[in-house]
Amino acid sequence: MAAGMILCMSMQLFCACSKEPVYETDQIYVGVTYYDQSDTFLNQLIDCLKERLQDYDEEGYETTLLVREASNSQRTQDDQVKELIDAGCNVLCVNLVDRTDPSEIIDLARENNVPIVFFNREPVAEDMMQWDKLYYVGAPASQSGVMQGELAVELIQSDPLIDRNRDGKIQFVILEGEAGHQDAIIRTENVVETLKSNHIEIEKLGNGIANWNRAQAQNQMLQMIGQHQNKIELVLANNDDMALGAIDAYEKLNYTESALPVFLGIDGTDVGLEAVRNSKLAGTVYNDKEGQAEAMAKLSVALVSGKGMGEIEFEEERYIYLPYSKVTGSTVEEFMGR
Repeated sequence: MAAGMILCMSMQLFCACSKEPVYETDQIYVGVTYYDQSDTFLNQLIDCLKERLQDYDEEGYETTLLVREASNSQRTQDDQVKELIDAGCNVLCVNLVDRTDPSEIIDLARENNVPIVFFNREPVAEDMMQWDKLYYVGAPASQSGVMQGELAVELIQSDPLIDRNRDGKIQFVILEGEAGHQDAIIRTENVVETLKSNHIEIEKLGNGIANWNRAQAQNQMLQMIGQHQNKIELVLANNDDMALGAIDAYEKLNYTESALPVFLGIDGTDVGLEAVRNSKLAGTVYNDKEGQAEAMAKLSVALVSGKGMGEIEFEEERYIYLPYSKVTGSTVEEFMGR
């Protein structure tokens, strides 16, 4: 009997020690790390997150936000995650530098029982299964490419002058995000397929990798203009900053308005929307930063406080996707100042 009692007590002690601590507190310490501070959309998204977390202060929570940017270095970001955990953050929001290399971040978070909300750059599905406290908030990349393609189709079908050389084809170039980046690949593939599936005759003249950056896009566009001169009739960019960089290139070369191609972006940043309103961009695809920020804030609070998880709608138990919207000159005012 004595041996049995000792065994039972030992098993209870082992179970108690192996059980992970569960946060149930109204003090929410959110640590954010994102890939690069030059990304206009992410800066605006994080500003929205700050505002949404402040709203929870009025509901009786105490929220604190620590933000770090990784200067496009995965090693730096790994170190930042450790720093944020050591600083007391009890939930992390991570925009990965390298979406294929989150293992060290996941290991650090799991060892300290700090849940992670990945955002904007979706980790590989297998990595999301490494731990049950990993979540993702973003938007379906394929939808943005399809919508950008639909915008192009509508413009081409409504304005025959876009085909300036009257050859029955639309000569186009693409400005892509990062080489190998999931969203860049998916956006590019889907915009082209949408044009083809709507029976638009197209001819690709070139493409440039501009890393989501306006200045790099300007340089890439200057090179393509040098190669193709006035043949370019449509410029498709994976985000607004690169679309605006393409416009900068034409302005630098003093092209007249009648000689400009049609420009389309993605994200609906403040500067992108302003360009649509001023008819510099023919359209963009709105990436719902407000909705994503709200989802990130709500999920972060629920994960730490233990309240409200049942009210959150997930796909496959850990994904939250917010839909895109098409923006044109006739609808842009609906999106300004959201």
